[in-house]
Amino acid sequence: MKKHDFDKSSFIQGYYIPKKICDDLIDFFKKHTYRHHVGTTGDGVKKETKDSTDISLAYGDSALDPYKKELQKCVSIYEKTYYGLDGIGRFSPALEEVNLQYYKPGGGFKKWHFERHIKTKDRLLVFMTYLNDVPDGGTEFFHQKTTCPAKKGLTVIWPAEFTHLHRGQVSKREKYIITGWYNFIKT
Repeated sequence: MKKHDFDKSSFIQGYYIPKKICDDLIDFFKKHTYRHHVGTTGDGVKKETKDSTDISLAYGDSALDPYKKELQKCVSIYEKTYYGLDGIGRFSPALEEVNLQYYKPGGGFKKWHFERHIKTKDRLLVFMTYLNDVPDGGTEFFHQKTTCPAKKGLTVIWPAEFTHLHRGQVSKREKYIITGWYNFIKT
C-alpha cells in the first residue's frame, strides 16, 4: 500500500486506497439523493461552522464493504507504526455511523475542532478519505503546523484528541470525503 509522507511524530498518517473505490462512493452519493441531509456538528446545523451535504451510513452497510476492507489495511499499518496502540484495548469503527460528505464550492468544515468530547469520549482515532482531488481543499492541523493535501484515495488517520485541532480548507472547487471514527469497545 502506498503511503503518504507525514512526520511520524505528528501521529498523522496517510495511505492510498484504490481510486475506483473513491469513484464508487461518489456515484453512491449522487444516486442516493433521498438520503442526503444537511451536515451537522455537535452544535447542530451552523453553516458558518460546517457547510456540507451528508449521507450517514451504518458501518455494516454493504455499500461500504470494499472501502472497509481497504480502511482496515490502513489502520493495521497505523497500529504497527505506533508502539503501544495495539495494547490499549479493542477498538472498532462500527459503533458510529460513517459520513459520506459533499462540500460545494465555498463549503467546508471551517471551524477549528477536534473529534473527542464528553458525548464522544470513546473515540480513539479519526479516519478520512478524500474521494476526489482538490488542490486547495485539504485539512489544516493547527498544532502540527501542517496541511494534509486533498488527493483522491488518500486515507488519513489521526488521534481524536484536542492535540489534533483541525479544519478543512475552504475551496472554490467541490470536495467529497468519507469520514468516521474508531471507538473503544466496552467489554
